Parts: sequence; C-alpha cells; structure tokens
Amino acid sequence: MLAISNFLDEVGLSFFYIKLFFSFILSFAIVYWSIPTIIKISRRKNLMDEPVGRSSHMRKIPNLGGVAIFYAIGICASIFAFELFEIYKFLFASLVILLFIGVMDDIVVMRAYKKLLAQVIVSILIVIGSDVRIRSLFGVFGVYEINYYVSVLVSIFIFIILINAFNLIDGIDGLAGIYSFICSAFFGISYFRLGEYNYPLVILSAVIMGSVLAFLYYNLSNYRHNKIFMGDTGSMILGFLLAFTAFCFIDLFISKQTADYTYYHLQSAPAVAVAILILPIVDTLNVIIIRLKNKKSPFEADKNHIHHKLLNLGLTHRRSSVYIVLYYIMIVSVAYSLRHWNVNLLLLIIVILGFMGAYLPDFIIKLKKNRIK
Repeated sequence: MLAISNFLDEVGLSFFYIKLFFSFILSFAIVYWSIPTIIKISRRKNLMDEPVGRSSHMRKIPNLGGVAIFYAIGICASIFAFELFEIYKFLFASLVILLFIGVMDDIVVMRAYKKLLAQVIVSILIVIGSDVRIRSLFGVFGVYEINYYVSVLVSIFIFIILINAFNLIDGIDGLAGIYSFICSAFFGISYFRLGEYNYPLVILSAVIMGSVLAFLYYNLSNYRHNKIFMGDTGSMILGFLLAFTAFCFIDLFISKQTADYTYYHLQSAPAVAVAILILPIVDTLNVIIIRLKNKKSPFEADKNHIHHKLLNLGLTHRRSSVYIVLYYIMIVSVAYSLRHWNVNLLLLIIVILGFMGAYLPDFIIKLKKNRIK
C-alpha cells in the first residue's frame, strides 16, 4: 500500500509539473499571438493612448495590451487551475468587471468615481463573497486576530489601494510588467514550497508570468509598430491579482491544523508580503506626501513618481525599470533573510528601505545641482 501511495504521489507531482509547464507556455503563446491583432485593430480604429503633459512617450501608442493579458489568464487559469474558481467563486466575475471598466477607461476615459465604484464592488465581491481577507495582523502593532467586520473593511480598503497603487507605477516601459513578473515569481515559489495544497496558486502565478513575459516583448519593442501599453485594463487586473495572491499568502501562515495537514506558521508573513509589494505601496505613499506637502489634492496627477525621478536623471525607460526592480528585489531578499525577526521590526526595516529607494534619486539630483554650482 505504501508503494502504491508513493507511486500515486509521484504521478500527481509529475502531472503538476506538466500543468505548470503548459500553463506558462500557453499563456505566453496566447498573449504573443493576440497582441499583433489588438495593435492592428487599435490603429485602424484609433484606439490609442494620446501623449499629454505628464506622459513619458511622445507619440500615440495602442494601450489595450491588458485585453490580451486577461484573455490568457482567463483561459489558462480556468483550464489548469480551475480549483481556484471553485474555492473563490467571485474571482472570475471580479476579473470580468475589471476588464470591462479598464477597456472603457482606456477607450473613452471614465470619470474617477466610476472606476472607484467598480473597484469597490470588485473588492466587496472578493472579500465578502470569496472570503479573501486579512484575518490576523500577526502581532503588528500588538494586534493579532481581527474582528470580522473590521477585517472586511480593512481588506476592502487594502484591495482598492493596491489596485490603484499598481496603476500608478505603470508610467514607463517595462516597469509594471517586469514588477508583475517578479512578484508572481516570488509568490509562486513561496506557494510551491508550502505544499501541494497551494499548487493551483502556483499555476496562477505561472500563468501571470507567462502572459506578462509575452506582453513585455511588445512593450519593450524598439519597433514603433509593435509597441503597446497594458493600459488601465492590464494594470488593474494585475494589481488585483497581486493583491489577491498576497492575501492568500498571508492567510497560509495563520496557525491552523486540519486532519491531514499542518500549516506552517510564519509570524512575519505580513511584512514579507509588504516587501514583495513594496514598490506600489511606497510610490503611492510618496506622491501623496509630496502633494499634501505642496498643498495639492492627493488625487492630482504629477511627475513625482519614482520612475519620473529616474527619467529626470537622464536614464532610459529600460534602465529605470531595471534599476527600480533590482532595488526592490534587494528589499525582498532582506525580508526573506530576516523573516524570523520580530514582525514589527522587520516591517519598519522594509518601509525605511522602501522610502530610501524613493528618495535616493532626489538625493542624486541635488548632488548634481551642487556640483554644477
């Protein structure tokens, strides 16, 4: 019986690797082959992103790359990780709502309150309908288990913030795509290490990685007629999915035990999740602080994002994206190395490092100005 059990385990593991491989390849192929058609239709119908005062591009570029990303995720996740849609019944509905709102905004530019309303609805569906929420703070500020109603409100708020925060970092070529790829890789590896119960989440991470990698081929293209942006469609969907995977990641480390499985408890799980998503979090907080300091509305667009600062240093889009991502990979490495430290201390270190990265370009610009004087 033991031999049969071991054989079945090996077969199951092999089948998982097959699904993992094909989910990545198929998601890549769908985006790779669908984007040229989207570009052609966008140019024919003039569905383009027009450069404005704060734009980092100088010509009209198609901005419906997020449609291809949704297409790949919707197909591949439904085939290879269908268990997710059984467990989280409102997950696919949430993605469809974000697709509709994103496409509408990319084409006709919707009012901010309409987008916010859609994000609130999506957050309510996933938090209340699918019960994806922050249940415990693991001792952050001395708080452990959270009251259900407080948990729901906090979780909805965090979902909305992360969706919009990710949208804000999509300002230069490659940044949002590369960052999505790296975050999904971190979460996917973590899910894989935590056991077979999390394999559907591993496959979802692989699907995101495959679709984003194919998108980056066009987003970073030097050939003008091949270039495309992910638009609000892509940034909102990816921001939502990364928030979703972060919530699932934190929930895995809550102390619990079932009849056939014991879950690994890591008290610094919230800090590690914050480290993985530190770029959109810090970038959003940074621009809000600057706007309030300058007595402007927190919702007023400007060029105070981290990527704008690096462009001001004379760096190209590609170099700026690579430097930002490498710095934040360093922060995740620090978080992982110190994961057994006190959660409050680790969170403080991560936030300090995050803001150091945000203000480092300002420091370099000041040094250059002083040298010129």
